[in-house]
Amino acid sequence: MSIRSKKAGMNKAAEKRITLMETLWTEAELASFHTWDRKVQNGFTTIPRTMTYIGKFINKHSPGKPLSDTYLTLWCHVFDESFIEIKNKNEFATESGFSGERAVTTWTGRMRKLEELGFIKSKDGSSGEFSYLIITNPLKVIHEHYQNHPKDALYNSLAARLIDIGGTFV
Repeated sequence: MSIRSKKAGMNKAAEKRITLMETLWTEAELASFHTWDRKVQNGFTTIPRTMTYIGKFINKHSPGKPLSDTYLTLWCHVFDESFIEIKNKNEFATESGFSGERAVTTWTGRMRKLEELGFIKSKDGSSGEFSYLIITNPLKVIHEHYQNHPKDALYNSLAARLIDIGGTFV
């Protein structure tokens, strides 16, 4: 499918959603809702539509030490280049749900596991370990894992969702 036909399809799908919204709510109701447009308003980002499955996969592969909050925090800081510069680890630790004296230490452990699993690549810098990050394509990481392991219900559900949204693993 060409880029032009994809854009045309997306525009048609958006038009359908808008028509349905306008059918379900009055114009006054819609105007009173606090919605956003990530292309117009600052403070919003693009995340994978499969993020819930990615989080489940990540947590499954780190038993007793859930990683999904740490991973989601990274996504909330990343831009389209997949790059993050971390200047304040305490900020990231707090956003990931850690507090107290060991917050940064616990966060660092989660980051090491994310890197071990292949979801991030890091370089040291003036802030020490994990100063600079690249978030890798999580679907490719998951797909590569299942090349060497049996496919399970999580994989099957993720694959079905990808088909629903027109996505692929690679």
